[in-house]
Amino acid sequence: MPRALPARRVARHHLVLHRQPHSPSRARPVRTSDLVLALLGVVLLGGFALLAAYALTLGAGG
Repeated sequence: MPRALPARRVARHHLVLHRQPHSPSRARPVRTSDLVLALLGVVLLGGFALLAAYALTLGAGG
């Protein structure tokens, strides 16, 4: 026996974000050299910060 009313989808009250599948050409794996360069940059910035603090401390005491 056919239905009197067509089957309707249940309305969703929240938005669903559909992510696009990642294409292999755009997604690169993280290389070790990138990590080494990032670590070197952090170490150099920390060294400059310590050197500036040391210089300011010597200047204030003298």
